[in-house]
Amino acid sequence: MSYQAVDGVDYMADEQEMEDFGNEFADENYVRDGDLVLDEYNMVLTRVTDTSAAQARQGKDIQGIPWDRLSITRDKYRLTRLEEYRNYENVPSSGDTMDKECKPVEKGGNYYQFFHNTRSVKPTILHFQLRNLIWASSKHDVYLMSNYSVMHWSSLSGNLSEILNFSGHVAPSEKHQGSLLEGFTQTQISTLAVKENFLVAGGFQGELTCKRLDKQGVSFCTRTTYDDNAITNAIEIYESLRGGIHFMASNNDCGVREYDMEKFQLLNHFRFPWPVNHTSMSPDRRLITVVGDHTEGLLVDSNSGKTVATVVGHLDYSFASAWHPDGRTFATGNQDKTCHIWDVRKLSSPTAVLKGNLGAVRSIRFSSDGQFVVVAEPADFVHVYSTKSDYKKRQEIDFFGEISGVSLSPDDESLYIGIWDRTYASLLQYNRRHTYGYLDSFL
Repeated sequence: MSYQAVDGVDYMADEQEMEDFGNEFADENYVRDGDLVLDEYNMVLTRVTDTSAAQARQGKDIQGIPWDRLSITRDKYRLTRLEEYRNYENVPSSGDTMDKECKPVEKGGNYYQFFHNTRSVKPTILHFQLRNLIWASSKHDVYLMSNYSVMHWSSLSGNLSEILNFSGHVAPSEKHQGSLLEGFTQTQISTLAVKENFLVAGGFQGELTCKRLDKQGVSFCTRTTYDDNAITNAIEIYESLRGGIHFMASNNDCGVREYDMEKFQLLNHFRFPWPVNHTSMSPDRRLITVVGDHTEGLLVDSNSGKTVATVVGHLDYSFASAWHPDGRTFATGNQDKTCHIWDVRKLSSPTAVLKGNLGAVRSIRFSSDGQFVVVAEPADFVHVYSTKSDYKKRQEIDFFGEISGVSLSPDDESLYIGIWDRTYASLLQYNRRHTYGYLDSFL
């Protein structure tokens, strides 16, 4: 991934790929003459409240954007965004080339329905290429980054609470071999992972901070590398074959490190010829998908770290990967604006190529039951593809703002989308749509 020094968490706002949606209206004076002066306009924006499913059904914008007070319609502004959004590329014209070669998948799926938009939850992003900062541990519990803080949101109680604050000093309260007992100060969190009762946060300087959510304090702190290019790009938590909980950290120093979460010991350290942006462990725990600053992706033996297969088809660097629960299918997401679906039994070409609307594929999530794959662009669009239809049908979730992350709850009942924006930052919740055929007999 691109390495650039930062002075603070506001660094995201000036990056090439980032677009601050709320400010665009003020900058372009999208306010009706005689309807609003600028101060009044700002007051309207800051008064925006939550949106419920009932309000959305009555016509309220899901983000609360007052389109009736603006001099541009939603449809026209959508076209403007599609024309003007700047997709970040490491390989010039990779997205344009894919746009010419790939056709978008038919829309019309309706798998998740809007439930609530919460504006008191304000997700943030540290690095413009890293968008794995939203995690649902249940259909009601969500963990996310908001500036220097890891926050917990309960959609059931409506309570927002702070779990960890990295703006000051964070140090472990437990003693484990290899742990930095002195801890860290003002850690800039680049990536996050939460599963069951475990939380792992990765930092811009190779920091790893581990916490058990059912205990007070921090369990473990370490710095994986002192390399100048040390950003922690991704973390995955999973259950090992022997039943213990492990996690894997992907780093810009070209390394992938595996730790256990009982004694927090380093189990494996695999090295690759380029920075590793994301890894995914296969359901049978035998293979690891490795993608990074290269057009190719790797399948790696999880015990030896040796490459067993290479996948070719993307035109730029990849930042996302995920496995289908069947253990045969996996997906890779790339800055060429596509998600490729692969079958381990036939790796010569992807079984499907799923094209985005305006930018890189930054996050991918398969549902636990394997029926859907969620694909997030950097902004404005999240796509839900039906695997049963061979990825030929999709639901398009359309909004405005940068995406800090997407997460399905473990039971697939809820889909959460974090939106970063100075004005419209929020947490979108969609709930799975069910068809109860047995009720038709009563109609």
